[in-house]
Amino acid sequence: MGEPARHSGLEADGHPGRACERTGGAADGRGPGRRPARAVRRLAAVLGAALALLPAVPAGATGATGASPAGGVRPAAGTAVSAEYPVVMTIDGVNKPVAVQNGTVTITGQVTNAGQSVLKSAHAAVRKPWQGRPLTTRSDLTVTAGRTNPVGADGVDLDSPQYALNELGPGQSQPFTLSVAVADLQLSGGEGVYELAVDVWGSTGDNQHDRPLGIARTFLPYTPSTAEAQPSKLTTVWPLVHAPVLAAQTMSDNDQSIPVLRDDSLAAEFAPGGRLYELVETGATLPNLTWVVDPDLLDTAFAMTKQYRVQKPDTEKKAAKEDNTVAGSGSAAATAWLEKLRAAVAKAGSQVVSLPYADPDLASIAHNAAELPGVDAALGKAATAGRLTVEGRLAVDTRSDVAWPYQGYLDQQIAGMAQRTGSSLVLVNGASLPEPDALKYTPTAVRPIGSGQNAVVADETVSALFDRDLNTPQEQTLAVQRFLAETFVISRQEPQNPRGLLVMPPRDLTAGTAKALATAVLAAQAGRWVDPVKLDTLAQAAADPKANTAVPAATDYPSQARASELPSSALTDTIRIQSDLDTLMRVLTLPQRVRGPFSAAMVRSMSTEWRAQAPEGSVYRDGVAGYLSELTRAVYVPKKNVITFAGDTGVLQVSVRNDLTQPVTNLKLVLLPSQANRLKIRPAEELVLPASQSVTLRFPAEAQNNGPVSVTAQLWTTGPNPQKYGKEQVFTVEVTSVTNGVLYVFGGGLVLLLLAALRFFRQRKRRAEGDGDEPYGDAPLGDHPLDDAPAAAGGAAERPARPEGAADRAEPAAADGDGPQGPERGGAAQTPRGSTADGRDRTTSDEKVGP
Repeated sequence: MGEPARHSGLEADGHPGRACERTGGAADGRGPGRRPARAVRRLAAVLGAALALLPAVPAGATGATGASPAGGVRPAAGTAVSAEYPVVMTIDGVNKPVAVQNGTVTITGQVTNAGQSVLKSAHAAVRKPWQGRPLTTRSDLTVTAGRTNPVGADGVDLDSPQYALNELGPGQSQPFTLSVAVADLQLSGGEGVYELAVDVWGSTGDNQHDRPLGIARTFLPYTPSTAEAQPSKLTTVWPLVHAPVLAAQTMSDNDQSIPVLRDDSLAAEFAPGGRLYELVETGATLPNLTWVVDPDLLDTAFAMTKQYRVQKPDTEKKAAKEDNTVAGSGSAAATAWLEKLRAAVAKAGSQVVSLPYADPDLASIAHNAAELPGVDAALGKAATAGRLTVEGRLAVDTRSDVAWPYQGYLDQQIAGMAQRTGSSLVLVNGASLPEPDALKYTPTAVRPIGSGQNAVVADETVSALFDRDLNTPQEQTLAVQRFLAETFVISRQEPQNPRGLLVMPPRDLTAGTAKALATAVLAAQAGRWVDPVKLDTLAQAAADPKANTAVPAATDYPSQARASELPSSALTDTIRIQSDLDTLMRVLTLPQRVRGPFSAAMVRSMSTEWRAQAPEGSVYRDGVAGYLSELTRAVYVPKKNVITFAGDTGVLQVSVRNDLTQPVTNLKLVLLPSQANRLKIRPAEELVLPASQSVTLRFPAEAQNNGPVSVTAQLWTTGPNPQKYGKEQVFTVEVTSVTNGVLYVFGGGLVLLLLAALRFFRQRKRRAEGDGDEPYGDAPLGDHPLDDAPAAAGGAAERPARPEGAADRAEPAAADGDGPQGPERGGAAQTPRGSTADGRDRTTSDEKVGP
């Protein structure tokens, strides 16, 4: 390897460039006459674009002399690969992340030849910051991070240390390590943030001239002495959420309710190495952390600590049974995870914020369901249930008046919905409340937004560093160093005016991202320019009067966020579930076995977590609605065709079936004939249906003439505000053998009316002739009810109680064709032998539905 090049000359922008002493090169390392022609530049651009589409080689996967994968590598973000700059460099670690006087900084990374020619006589070196000057504004940081190819503003290579690279063929990689003394970086500007750049200098098989071949950049805060500036107050929210897993179904075992989960994904997440396990493990290392918890996750974890079942595929709408579920496997992991979480949140200085139960999507509801009846009540119950659940499961006080709309995006409709649900504090993405251009510093996070509400605004740039899965050392290191740089510059904008900052990672915070965020916060705290505080402390800070407090209109809501919202139809159907559930609750004798699971499932159907899992959310909502429908349909009138009714009077027998595993009550069956003048049916009494059985109701009826009459059978709830229950059943009553006496009565009545009219006519004629002494005559014949109707009011109890098993007495007239001998659901036949004491059939079926 030749002697390292010296640096002299200036770039066109006035910054020092790199000149090769051996070649007398230009400032960027190219010799005279070597500037590519336009055609060459076009070719290089096309080549670079093609290489960008080829599969990447993982860092460290290929040695210096190992075989290269076909097609080359994908360049790192921000690197422009071309024939001129064919090297992709990554910085995978910086130790120490904050430079101190007389200290040493160690940089590790990877060099990858992404070009088509062999890399020769190359070495990696650290660049000394340009003129030793720090980056003093956040705009400087943005400009530096956005650069791609090497430029003079990146500084000049240090003569030492340098890392000699082996000859690298296309697609081959080699790791490097460079340890540099802070004094050698010549940070003459004193305390501040500096660019830390590492580049590769060498030649290629198609170009033998030494030149810069690629570069990687990050940032290095430098604190040579104890700073006099006041540290910024930094609040970090730490989300513990998961897409809903608990189903509406439950199973019973010796009068004990067994929870049912739609899948067993949490078993792996609660175990060591799982996402939720690592979040608790990492969060426990941070001081004054604000935990933001979905109470539904805690309920699910608690349910998993005992026996639980998991649905088999495509059984979401079915009652949970042994044959369509499997035993869960995460009891031990869930138990350990809850204990670990309780210990973490109990640390001094920590705060727990409880989201509304199941984290309903506030933005989707505000935009698509704000005026639906029952929305406010549902969200209010979710907030109350959330607070009680978190306090009960974690044994800590919690704050429950904090709204966190999807990704923190806020508009006037969302703010209004948050206020309606009792949220006085809103966590907001800085993109929704951008700072005015005239403001030359970063204001504190707290903003009054009107109507008694405050917003705590997360810094958009800082939070964006952790809005994705940082699953490689390179991504984690870049995020950590940029976080340190941003927070350092903010704290030095007004050194004696400490700011309050909010860091808001996404709800689906990953383990790798959480570790990077924790590393960044602890390093900034060690550097003493941030002071971690809990949310309450930050929210009580005085607001900056110059900060933006104007909540944007709904039309300014980000289009990409609106595209993922829960649609109005889904929300409407979900809210309707509550009405259907209320109807079912009125008839159950053990409603507690259904109310809790379904009320929770309804809120889970609106969870914010479905934004990223729309198909799964749709399946979940369909499963909840379908299972509720199945439970409702389990109490029904079996299908009938024709009932023969012989004679003037008699009894219609109609069965009602209960396939639930608990008795039902507060129901009545109403029979409504289509022609009431031909068939009169007395009303029935209130029903009591034993579990998994049928009863036969007897309705006294009167027929006026022969022929078919359509009858509608409909179950109704009893009590105040009766409601229809289930679907109606329509059947035909065939009336036969109505006696002629009835017809004679009608005929005789008609004759009497004619005679009365004739007598009245003769009396008037006589009076006209002067015969006024004859009395007015008999009173007109009035209407009167037929007296052959049974005296009983009809209904379920026609006869006095008798011992079970006693034989039924014969009923007058004919029975329906689907009566005591007709088939019932489950295949059991109704027989007098199984009738109850009041005459109702008590046939038992093996088929059971629901709780």
